[in-house]
Amino acid sequence: MAPTTTITLSSRPNKKLKRDGAKPAKSLKDKAESASKRSVSFVEKDTKGKGKEKARAPTPPPSKKQKTTGKSKPDVTEDAAEPEEPLPTSFKIITGSYEKLLYGLDGTLTASTSSSDAAETETETEWSLKPIFMFPAHVSSVKAVAASPHGGKWLASGSSDEIIKVWDLRRRKEVGGLMHHQGSITHLLFPSRSHLLSASEDGTLALFRARDWAVLRTLKGHTGRINSVAVHPSGKLALSVGRDRTLRMWDLMRGKGSASTKLGVEGELVRWAADGSMLVVQYQRTIDVYTTDLSMVHTITHPTRIQDVKFATRPDGSGQVLLVAAEDKKTTAYVVVPDPDVQPRIIASFIGHGNRVKAIETLRVARADGTATTVLGSVSSDGSVHAYDLAKLPEQSTVNAVEIEPSAKYDTNKTRLTCIALADGDAEAGVDVVGKRKRVEVEQEDEWESEVEEEAEEEAEEEDE
Repeated sequence: MAPTTTITLSSRPNKKLKRDGAKPAKSLKDKAESASKRSVSFVEKDTKGKGKEKARAPTPPPSKKQKTTGKSKPDVTEDAAEPEEPLPTSFKIITGSYEKLLYGLDGTLTASTSSSDAAETETETEWSLKPIFMFPAHVSSVKAVAASPHGGKWLASGSSDEIIKVWDLRRRKEVGGLMHHQGSITHLLFPSRSHLLSASEDGTLALFRARDWAVLRTLKGHTGRINSVAVHPSGKLALSVGRDRTLRMWDLMRGKGSASTKLGVEGELVRWAADGSMLVVQYQRTIDVYTTDLSMVHTITHPTRIQDVKFATRPDGSGQVLLVAAEDKKTTAYVVVPDPDVQPRIIASFIGHGNRVKAIETLRVARADGTATTVLGSVSSDGSVHAYDLAKLPEQSTVNAVEIEPSAKYDTNKTRLTCIALADGDAEAGVDVVGKRKRVEVEQEDEWESEVEEEAEEEAEEEDE
């Protein structure tokens, strides 16, 4: 049985945060739903620049100029079934370090057979992690890494040297460096295969287009270092936290800040739930859980200082868990729901590291028998890299927490690892994603990029007027 962990709930679970001079707005849930049509705006700043903020209807108003191109976008309905995508059959773990090194590991899941005493053949899955590269990537410590999703080939690494390096995972070579920021890079993520979002100690966010690595947006609003950024599952709304003790909301389509909320503490991490139903803000040993209308429903107090948090959907789709990596040398799985009457519970601990767990990441993959599972990758200050199978999680209703050992390990010989990214192994192998998966992804990326560019064109026209 895993050691008991204390969970402290907020004494005022329905507490709502106050916004800077703003009235309560429509819920983020409504805004996220409207994002599938165009863009997301939680609240909009007064166009006269008087510093006021006002509530905005869930569905954005039409633009001033309607463009007729002869092309019509397909009507998206709630009943439309999403096409199933083939899952990668292998994965890559990329991790950075204080020693300026970048490590790449090849993860595979292979089938093995064994015979029991009754002469029955059983099929098991064997996991392995093998090194494929290791080299000095920056002139200073590597603080963030990110890999483009869904078969993408790009890897980005950020450092204290203020440079974002871009790498081609297929050819295993450097593409170039992005020297846009004037401060250490604190966070990197790909909201889509075609765009990279970065955060920096200079207090800005930057949105890059992967096609030519041009800067599409520079988002300003924080008055100090940005610690973390999270993009809504729709890909069009972002949240960020930083040293100025605020939670800021960004409309990625328009490249503007939507609103800011005073937290009263310096948020270290912000994360969306996998289904967008809630969000969490972490600081030191505490995690505040909010619904999409920014009502605080839970406060979780972990026994030790937290290093990373992430929501992950269970492989069978039966729910999601909140994964918490901390200085207690393990990653703890909490069951959290956006209901103040249902307390968070610990159902499992992923163990095996000899020091603090610095960073975690997940990726959905296919086993050799074709069934799906989710890989949990974790790195530790002791130099170890672990891969866990989330299919080993117990049922959501489990009372006694279980301990889960890693399915595969790799030791970097005491390198002080700092960050982690997981990438499709099929992409690194140089195999283009084909068939239904490629068609769907190309259509989604083209639509995402066209909306960003259309918004930029409309803004330019409005400024000219």
